Amino acid sequence: MSKILDIVMAGIISGIVAYTTSQLGIAGTVIGAIIGSMLYQLMTHFFRKPIDNVDSLRTQKVESSVFYVFPLIIILGIEILYLFSSFYHTFDVLFQSLETATGWNLFRTIGVGLLVMGVYPLLEPDRISAKYGLMVLAVGIVKLMAGFVDYQCSFVNLYSPLFQQFNEIISIVLIAVLLYITVSIIQDSAHLKREKDQNEGEEGEFDKLDEHN
Repeated sequence: MSKILDIVMAGIISGIVAYTTSQLGIAGTVIGAIIGSMLYQLMTHFFRKPIDNVDSLRTQKVESSVFYVFPLIIILGIEILYLFSSFYHTFDVLFQSLETATGWNLFRTIGVGLLVMGVYPLLEPDRISAKYGLMVLAVGIVKLMAGFVDYQCSFVNLYSPLFQQFNEIISIVLIAVLLYITVSIIQDSAHLKREKDQNEGEEGEFDKLDEHN
């Protein structure tokens, strides 16, 4: 039953990403990845636990981490492209095409998406550490602020010079934070996976000893 649910969830998530991409382009890919990731977390929490309650907490944490990291990798790639666009014409052309495809709402979309993603670890700290959620929230706020620098209002006018003067430095810091979060979550997942495999191996050895006895 668990495998059937996995297939259903994968199909739903793929459909969401495909639909949002077809409607909104690159921004749709980001939105679809974020929605798909959050939907997987919710479906696992509400449906899989009752169906497959023999699964260990380690397995659930590994699965949650994989789906949580996927949109972060996409956003990290976009941020790296944005940084290089300040120095290389080819990257600038690529980034401008992304901005055009999203109706000049790329950073706002990413900012809102990161804010949504940042809330999940705070609600489910047993799956993904809450500190990663706080860091994702911080990056989301910065990207959302960056997305509104072209708006003319008193609040934006207060911080827009900061982004204009230290744009590359801010981008490097955000890349470092996103990279740290992504690598840390992957490392945590790999560690949990090794522990799970080790425990399964020990259980298998005990079963063999019991059979011999």
